[in-house]
Amino acid sequence: MNRRGSVRILVFAAIAAGGTAVLTSSVRAPADAAEPALKTPWGDPDLEGIWTDETATPLQRPAKYANQEFFSDAQRTELDKERAELLGRERRVQRGTELDVAGAYNGQFASMKRTGSRTSMISDPPNGRRPPLTERAQKAAAEDREFRLALLQSTETCKNNSIACKGGRYDPKPSARRTELPPRYNTARMNRFNGPEDGALPDRCLTLGLPEFGANAGSFRRIVQTAGGITMFYDVGQGQGWQRNIVMNGSPHLPASIRQWFGDSRGRWDGNSLVVDVTNFSPKTDFMGARENLHLIERWTRTGPNTLEYKVTIEDPTVWTRPWTVTQEFTRQSNQDNRIYYEPRCIEGNYGLPGLMRGQRTQEKAFAEGKGPDPVTRDIATDFVGVEDDPLQ
Repeated sequence: MNRRGSVRILVFAAIAAGGTAVLTSSVRAPADAAEPALKTPWGDPDLEGIWTDETATPLQRPAKYANQEFFSDAQRTELDKERAELLGRERRVQRGTELDVAGAYNGQFASMKRTGSRTSMISDPPNGRRPPLTERAQKAAAEDREFRLALLQSTETCKNNSIACKGGRYDPKPSARRTELPPRYNTARMNRFNGPEDGALPDRCLTLGLPEFGANAGSFRRIVQTAGGITMFYDVGQGQGWQRNIVMNGSPHLPASIRQWFGDSRGRWDGNSLVVDVTNFSPKTDFMGARENLHLIERWTRTGPNTLEYKVTIEDPTVWTRPWTVTQEFTRQSNQDNRIYYEPRCIEGNYGLPGLMRGQRTQEKAFAEGKGPDPVTRDIATDFVGVEDDPLQ
C-alpha cells in the first residue's frame, strides 16, 4: 500500500514533478438501497478490499459554517483553491531562529485531497462539534499543558511569544520541573529527551491507534475476511502501520485487567453491517484525552461496489459529557495496483530516536565544558511552525 495505491500515486507523482498535489477524485453517491448486498462465498457481507477516504473533511465543523451540514459546490471550489495556494506559499518566521528551522517542511513535502461534501466528519451532535469536556478532563488537559509549557519556558519559543508558548511565560532560568515525570503517560513530543518515552508516539514508531480518521500522509486499511474472522491492516502516517484482528465467535470481552494498545474488538453482523464493540484500551493510548475508559461502537457497511461507510460512536464519560459519532465514506482501491505489498517500515524508533537522545547528551556534555548553549534553552518539541492554518480547520 505504501506508494502503490492509485490515490497515493497521484500524490507522489505531483510532488515529484515539483507541484502541489491535489487529488481529483469525485464524491460517489451511495448505492441504491434496493441493490443486493455483496456477499462472500460463505454468505457474509463482503467488506474485503483496500479502502481510503479520497476527499478531505474536517473532524469538527469550522465555526463559520455553523449548522451547515454540507458544503455547496461553490464553497468546495473556493476551499480547494485556498488550500492549494496554502501549500505553495513559503511564509517564514525570523530567519536564523530555531522556529525558522522548525518550519522547514514546505509545500514540497505535503499533499492535498480535494475538499469533501460534508462540513465535518462528526455527524452527531448535529452541530458537527465534539461535546464539551468534563471537569475532570479539563483539569487533566490543563495539568498536561502546564507541564509542557514549563519545559519550554527558557526557550526562544517563549521569549518570542510564539503560539506554541500560548498560556506560558518566558523565564531564562530553566524550570525546576525538567526532571519530573509527566502527569500521565506521554504520547506527544515534549522539550527534553531524558529517555525514549519523552518522544512522541511517531518518534517511537507507535501509532495513535483507534479510532483512526486519516492524516495528511494518507490512511489506508486493507480488510481481509475468513468464515470465522476479520482482520484489518492500517497503513497510516510514515510507516506506523498496524494490524487489527476482530473476534467474531460471540465470546465476551477480555477481563478488565487485560488492556491492549488497540483495545479488544468483538464483532457481529447486524444485517449487512459489521458492528464492532471495542473496549479494554491501555492507559498508554490517548485519543483526544480518552484512555483506558474509551469505548467505541463501529459500524462498517458496504454501500456500493466501490464504497464503504464507516460510522463510529465514541464514548468516555470521564472525558466528554455525552457520546459522539463520526461518519466517513471510503473508496475501494485497485488490488492490481497494490499487488506488490511491502510492509510499512518505521525507522524513526530504530535510528532516529537513539540519535535524538545521543544528540541531547552530546549537547549537555558540550555545555558542561563551556562549548555551547545550555540545551534547556533550545526548543526540540515544536515543529511545523510558520505554516498557515488550513481553512478546513
